[in-house]
Amino acid sequence: MRAEIISIGDEITSGQRVDTNSAWLSQRLGEFGVPVAFHTTVADHLPDNVQAFRLACERADIVIATGGLGPTADDLTRQAVAEMAGVDLVQDEGALEHIRALFARRKREMPASNLVQALFPRGSRVVPNPHGSAPGIDLTLPRAGRESARLFCLPGVPAEMQEMWQATVAPAVVAMLGKPRVIHHYRVKCFGVGESDLEAMLPDLIRRGRTPTVGITVSKATITLRITAEGESVEIARQSMQPTIDVIHQCLGDLVFGYEEEELQHAVVKQLQQRGQTLAVVEWGTAGLIEHWLGECADCAQVFQGGLVLRDAAGISILSSMAAEMASMLGLHAEPTLSVVAQAARERFGSDYALVIGPFPPAVHMSAEPGSVVLAVAGPGGVATRAVPFTGHPDILKPRAAKQALNLLRLAIAGK
Repeated sequence: MRAEIISIGDEITSGQRVDTNSAWLSQRLGEFGVPVAFHTTVADHLPDNVQAFRLACERADIVIATGGLGPTADDLTRQAVAEMAGVDLVQDEGALEHIRALFARRKREMPASNLVQALFPRGSRVVPNPHGSAPGIDLTLPRAGRESARLFCLPGVPAEMQEMWQATVAPAVVAMLGKPRVIHHYRVKCFGVGESDLEAMLPDLIRRGRTPTVGITVSKATITLRITAEGESVEIARQSMQPTIDVIHQCLGDLVFGYEEEELQHAVVKQLQQRGQTLAVVEWGTAGLIEHWLGECADCAQVFQGGLVLRDAAGISILSSMAAEMASMLGLHAEPTLSVVAQAARERFGSDYALVIGPFPPAVHMSAEPGSVVLAVAGPGGVATRAVPFTGHPDILKPRAAKQALNLLRLAIAGK
């Protein structure tokens, strides 16, 4: 059994509104073990709506549509469903009474246009909407030679849609499934190599058709391995993933830094907290991005001693005169300069570690040749520096440089 979700509305196809309903419904269906095979977005155009419903009910067993149930001329869902099913629209007295009562409670006269919201394709059932004027539609559609498709149409207002899902649609889906199953996802976060290199390090885990499945995605140099398994419960599905997770750790080692929503800054804060250690940060090129990320971590106050965000060499004298002299002689792009700055920051803030991110080379984003950003970490075991080659747009450079710096710090704390 598989599902399709249809989102209806010009505001979605035009990009004026982001479709969050489909993501939410996909997650809920996954909790019941129903994979979503298709997401369809369609504008407020009757022939297109009819075609979308017809195709969905042919290729999916459960179809959930959101939007198009309002009282205006561009709300076409009920008409499209009736045309697709080859039936007429009939008035439901219970739904009409609910809509009238809703307006009465609001001390408003019901406009005549709202009468259309009490019309339903013949043979369908009403999905009650406790707090809105748009009841939903529940229609079973026979299919030759196989089980019927089940179509649910819900309003596009997220709060109303979610309430109707919980109260009516979810129990109906569970009843259709018989023995319940869940689809469980688990994400392993990695950093330090490219996507192709990382995939080559894994023994056939990304192969289509294996169980559990492993997908790979990349966002601003962070690689996410998304493991998916099915089972009668989350616990059973999670247990079936463990051998795959173990293989990932064996193959990737220190490239793995976290799980689920964790980012590199969370990994660093956790390391420092576990060791009872502290951190100071000095930033040029990343312009305070690392300190911003650290500040969003729940336990940051326990480990972060302070930091500086500098534009040029003028502010180094705050740390030490030696660091200022090194900058004057060698410049801020030299590894020896950043090494001294890191040591000075560690002493100045009284922290166990100091992380320094040097300035970006001039116009690095305009050059075909990569420039280097110098990173430095000072800690109990000494100072480590690294010149990391970068090229690209500044919007890409900043997060990538910040992640490279945090990863250098993470490995230094771990003694790598």
